[in-house]
Amino acid sequence: MDFSIKAFDTKNTLAAAKTGCVAVAVFENKKLSAAAQALDVNGAITAALKSGDISGKPGSTLLLRGVAGVAAARVLLVGMGADDSLTEKNYSSAVSAALKVFATLGSQDAIIAFPLGEVKERDAAWALRTTVIAANEAEFRTDAQKSKKEAAPGGVRKIVIAAPEAGQLKTALAQSIAIANGMNLTKELGNLSPNVCTPTYLADTARKLAGEFGFQVEILERKQLEALKMGSFLSVAKGSDEPPKFIVLKHNGGKSKDAPVVLVGKGITFDTGGISLKPGPNMDEMKYDMCGAGSVLGTFRAIGEMGLKLNVIGIVPACENMPSGRASKPGDIVTSMSGLTIEILNTDAEGRLILCDALTYAERFKPAAVIDVATLTGACIVALGHHTSGLFTRHDAAHDALAEELLDAGRQTGDVAWRLPIGEQYNEQLKSNFADLANIGTPGGASITAACFLENFTRKYTWAHLDIAGTAWKSGAAKGATGRPVPLLTTFLMNRV
Repeated sequence: MDFSIKAFDTKNTLAAAKTGCVAVAVFENKKLSAAAQALDVNGAITAALKSGDISGKPGSTLLLRGVAGVAAARVLLVGMGADDSLTEKNYSSAVSAALKVFATLGSQDAIIAFPLGEVKERDAAWALRTTVIAANEAEFRTDAQKSKKEAAPGGVRKIVIAAPEAGQLKTALAQSIAIANGMNLTKELGNLSPNVCTPTYLADTARKLAGEFGFQVEILERKQLEALKMGSFLSVAKGSDEPPKFIVLKHNGGKSKDAPVVLVGKGITFDTGGISLKPGPNMDEMKYDMCGAGSVLGTFRAIGEMGLKLNVIGIVPACENMPSGRASKPGDIVTSMSGLTIEILNTDAEGRLILCDALTYAERFKPAAVIDVATLTGACIVALGHHTSGLFTRHDAAHDALAEELLDAGRQTGDVAWRLPIGEQYNEQLKSNFADLANIGTPGGASITAACFLENFTRKYTWAHLDIAGTAWKSGAAKGATGRPVPLLTTFLMNRV
């Protein structure tokens, strides 16, 4: 989809704009938005409302053709609910409804002239981003590996967004497009079959991003990981024939002396559970166990496109978790890069085993903050469902501030998270008779004990953990990666600038 932004005024009026369709908002109390009033030259829109042909309820639509006094071939009326309480839900519903109609039109171009700055507790930049991401989602296809591709999407391909302060919103539009493109990459990686999206494929993707956007990239191989004594990461990788890759991307957008923000993404490109084998039904969805890694790569694509003036480092430990004669066994004890020993009580709790060495590796960058992102626990889905990511961090001034930054970025984008507790009382559940700690806790609070496990490897910097097990992909008829939490992470980084 091609987007642009334009201000319409008394010289270049909306009514005089030559386009295939103009979408404008109407309300339940039969009121017209300012843009609808500008097109109501001969009272056709007012008449349509009075006739009851459109209710004005959120998402309701009415397509008018050949409206007198309007140069556009069509005018699309879109309901937004009550005009005095335009909520983000109502606005989002209106955008989705307009896009559905656009897809059916015989025209390639359209204008969206919605009241961007009138959504309660939101600004025009939020409305702009919501519009762009929704349009991007509407045209996203999952047929990359089909022999016969779906028919190319018809309808509108170019959208002009009408805004009174168009000049001030050009940067916001560019940022919105960058976030949408980052989400696309994350979705594409997640949806690829696991025989294609291997650790090597993720490494190649990182190299391509580096080439396109000028990142520095380093791919550590098995011998280098052995030299670094990443015994925990390598214990997961050794069951597979696919070689592990440890990916490091650097975006040097800030001043050379500025401490970087480090993003760490779990990159299990397929998770069988290892010797602690998962049940067969829905195991295909374990290709999504690299969505933490995918979101880090997607975020890098977004910040690279927008040229973000911040130093950011991405770390992706990538491997498969497979059962074999070489695979880790329940009861094995491994030594992590930090020197802490770990008793592996369940080989299906492998994400934390690769992340802990990555979190230790992050120390060398003397980071301003480290955020790890992982499809870590099914327990997080039990706690929060599929709408909200889990956020975990320590409780002190610095960590509370980091948590609020991440929560606020989620609220800004609708890519929301919820903070859950961690603490020493939960660490008690990770005690082992034979090693420094176990890789699973005693029953209860499994997503919390997983976060507590990671926290043991983050004592030298400010850190937060995002559990995206419930938000990274959808199951059922809508099966596919969601692109989350790219909006949250990218906005968090933008806010830091």
